[in-house]
Parts: sequence; structure tokens; C-alpha cells
Amino acid sequence: MQREIALQRGKPQFLRTTNLIPFPRPVYLTMHILAIIAGIVIISTVLLDAFETVVLPRRVQRHFRITILFYRNTWGPYAKLASRIKSQTRRETVLGYFGPLSMIALLVIWALGLILGFALLQYGGGDHLAAGNQPITFRLLLYHSGETFFTLGYGDVTPGSYYSRVLSVCEAGMGFAFLAVVIGYLPTIYSAFSRREIEISLLDARAGSPPSAAELLTRTLSSVDRGTLDRLLHDWERWAAEVLESHLSYPVLSFYRSQHSNQSWLGALTVILDATALVIAGIDGVSSEQARWTYKMARHAVVDLAQVVNAHYDPMQQERLSEGDLAQMRALLAEKGLKLGEGAVVEAKLHELRMKYEPYVMGIARNLYIPLPPWIRHDTIKDNWQAGPWDRMIQAQALGRVSREHQAGEKTAIAEDHF
Repeated sequence: MQREIALQRGKPQFLRTTNLIPFPRPVYLTMHILAIIAGIVIISTVLLDAFETVVLPRRVQRHFRITILFYRNTWGPYAKLASRIKSQTRRETVLGYFGPLSMIALLVIWALGLILGFALLQYGGGDHLAAGNQPITFRLLLYHSGETFFTLGYGDVTPGSYYSRVLSVCEAGMGFAFLAVVIGYLPTIYSAFSRREIEISLLDARAGSPPSAAELLTRTLSSVDRGTLDRLLHDWERWAAEVLESHLSYPVLSFYRSQHSNQSWLGALTVILDATALVIAGIDGVSSEQARWTYKMARHAVVDLAQVVNAHYDPMQQERLSEGDLAQMRALLAEKGLKLGEGAVVEAKLHELRMKYEPYVMGIARNLYIPLPPWIRHDTIKDNWQAGPWDRMIQAQALGRVSREHQAGEKTAIAEDHF
């Protein structure tokens, strides 16, 4: 009898017999086997999703993923609520919260999934001892799994079999690995974001705020050195390649907004495509060789990123470039000594180039709630580098029109002008 009891204690809990009956009860056995299977499935799914999201440097075609399901079910409702905000600055600020918050929420979901998975494994085959003779329940095993994962080590619930001890060691090691992933993942994300935003900030003085293709060409081509445009487009060719690589590896970057409400990574990419399309269509005296390389790279980026954000083609979408805007752009370029080609051939070529990328950028813009830049600006808003929150008060004070009493009231009204 003692020998049989000793043999029973050496087995996992779900294989032990009750009252020394040779075989376990069928329902009891089924419950614990299902718990083990569910735990293995949950842990495997979470680890695979974390590997594909953080470690694997390429896009995954599989649609059933925790990350994909999370973003598809959270971004839409969040963006619709934020779109009700009338102020563009505040709306962009609220939309900008989603990227960092979603990344933190995804890490929490992974951690909770691993804790639940190991709790199911412990429930299915573990033997635990609790202080104070507390009954071992699944809720208590969840608590034990959580303290093991985060390596708290209170010791109030301890594994009582070899099987459960091995699980506890594996979970503790996975908790350390999870912490290392978080420590390494966040700096990588923000490093890629910083590299992306540097070129967007540089575009401000060259193409305006918001940028436009007409402003970019007139400001760049009006200089004496016509090679300035080629050097600029060469830099943007590399920038487009970096955006493609970083946003394919870390899709959450697509939701990160720029620091200023009138700038965005999609807007900058669209302006570069617009400008290169005009140069390729034909501007007298301007070489189109570098423009072709930049156009190809930028178009590659928007096509792939449209799939990353799950954009869809809309056959009813409106034209971005009207005949009036095209005529006005010709006149604006002519003022700077630049002649945009005319005739059916040039317009057909420009239309063909536009149709290769505009449906994609418009699809991304709809999904991400990012306003696309115009081909030519019709406003007189200052560029970001020209504007400042104190400018009006400084100018008015210089003219002696503002007293100290009025300055306090002005600060609130202009606080968000720059951002």
C-alpha cells in the first residue's frame, strides 16, 4: 500500500488515481488534458506572434495573428472617435497617442497570454502546496503563474512535483526574456521613428507646411545650381527605402504621427511622388534620371505599405489634380523660369504616373486618417520654421500695441498655433 501511494505521488496530478483505483476518472482526465492542450496552444500562439512582430524582419502573410486582430479591432473605433474632434491640432494629438499606447497594450496582451497558458499547464499536470492549507484553485494558479512570470518569488504557492517545478523554471526564464524584448524593442522603434522624422523636418523649408509638389519644385529649381534637385531626390530615394524597411519590420510605426499636425510620413512620400511625376512628365532643362529612380523607390514603398495597413482601393475616389490646379502650377513654374510640357502626350504621361501611386496613397490616407497634401497650395500659411507661439506678441509689443495685461490672455489663444 505505501509503495503504491509513493508511486502515485511521483505522477502528475491528472494521472493520479483516486482511492487507488487503477484508472483515473474519464471526466477528470479529459479536463486536465484539455487544459494542457489549451495552454500549449496559447503559449505557442503568443510566442509565434511576438517573434513575427519583434524579431522577424519581414512581412508575414498569415492573417490569423494576435497583432493583426488587435490593430484591426482597435484602430477603427479609436480613429472614428478622434475624428469627431474639430481642432486639427488636438485631433492629431489624440491620434498620435494610439501608436505608443497600442504597443504597450500589445506587450500586455502577450504577457497575459503567457501567464494564462502556463496557469493552464500547471492546472493540467501540476501539484502545488499552498501556505495556510488553502485549496488549490485555478484562480490561485493564475496568481502563482503571474508571480513566477514576473519573478516575484513570494513563496506562498510552491510547486510540489517535478513537472510543475520544470514549468515554473521555464516560465521564470520566459519572464526574463520578455523583459529583454521590451527593453530592446522600445529603443529600436523610437530610433526608426527618429530617422524617419529628420527628413520630414528638413522638407519643411523646401516644400512648405503642409508640403506640396509645386512648392518643392519652385523653391529647389529656382536656385542657380540645378543639381540641387538631384541631390535632394537622391536623399529621398534612400529615405523611402528606409521607411519601407522599418515599417515592414515594425508596422506599428505607421500609426506614429509627426510632431507637427501639418506634416506626416505619408504626406512627405506623396509630395516626393508628385514632384518626381512632374519631372518625369517633362520640365524643360531638368534631367529626369534621378527622378525616375526616386519615383520607383517611393512607389514601391507606398504599394507595400498599403498592404501593411490593410488599405483598400476605392474606384469612386476623387481626383487630386484638377485641370485648374495643373494650369495654375504651369503658371507658377513659368514665373520661376521653368516650363512644364504641354499637350496630350505630356498630360497622358502624367496621368499614367499618377495612377500608379495615387490609389495607394489615398487608400492609406483613408485608413490612417492622414490628410494628403495638395499639388499646389492655395493658402498663405507660414511654414513651420517661420511660425512661433510668441511671434504675434513680439511684433505687437514692438509696435507698442500690447500691454502686459493683454499678454496673458494672448498666450492661451496661440498656444497651439505651432503644433
